[in-house]
Amino acid sequence: MTQHLILSPAVAAAKAAGRPLVALESTIVTHGMPYPANLETALAVEAAVRDSGAEPATVAVIDGVVRIGLAADELAALAEAREVMKLSRADLAFAVASGRTGSTTVAATMIAARAAGLSVFATGGIGGVHRGGETSLDVSADLEELARTDVIVVSAGAKAILDIGRTLEYLETKGVPVVVYGSDELPAFWSRESGHAAPLRLDAAAEIARFHKTRAALGIAGGMLVANPLDAAHAIPRETVEGWIEQALGEATAKGVAGKAVTPFLLGRIVTLSEGRSLEANIALIKANARLAGEIAVALGRD
Repeated sequence: MTQHLILSPAVAAAKAAGRPLVALESTIVTHGMPYPANLETALAVEAAVRDSGAEPATVAVIDGVVRIGLAADELAALAEAREVMKLSRADLAFAVASGRTGSTTVAATMIAARAAGLSVFATGGIGGVHRGGETSLDVSADLEELARTDVIVVSAGAKAILDIGRTLEYLETKGVPVVVYGSDELPAFWSRESGHAAPLRLDAAAEIARFHKTRAALGIAGGMLVANPLDAAHAIPRETVEGWIEQALGEATAKGVAGKAVTPFLLGRIVTLSEGRSLEANIALIKANARLAGEIAVALGRD
């Protein structure tokens, strides 16, 4: 893959100097938020990584090249671009082969990060088993990627629009460790509570780094999910969120929204239904995840 991959000057310099790096996905820029909140958030997330002592590396495919790290003007262009592909494992190579531009989901970002030698990645929320997935078989490729690719993924758990219980069961079956940071309950994206106990709990970045290194020393392949609960000041009660989700799901069904269009549609409708509260929470959680990811990356480089 290296012949199709370019590191930005900042990322290349950090890597050469042995400084910690954190990968960031670009789907939040192209499909996760409206403009200009998407660009403002992307820049704030990169700043949060730098504040923690690491170098951010936003991942995207630009004109058929996998880019690890984007300059501010490149991020701005991506934030305003139209007809941008949303890339996962299945179509990452297609975008490269056909010279297309695309943003990377959790799965695609993990692939690119690993190819570039990055071990830590921050995102908002992972994909998972969709509601009704037991019959539709609509399951995100993010889960399989977590099972196979050696990257620590820091998120606020799975997106709340998903079936969190079945997502957790799927990860358990695949042997993916789910570590909740500083809490005994798995978070549910915008909410601190999900109704599911934390499979594992760790309270410091150094402990997470040690766990990752121990897995590698034991020859255990695959990634790790670190679920970082949103702070109480920005969190939204689970019952409130569920009401918005049920209404948005009903509208999606009525309009025939399907496939990759479902998640952006639901998130967009929930922004409207919540009068912006979900967007504010989303921005807060991705910045918090970026900070924690940076701390983990720094801790990994200490030993």
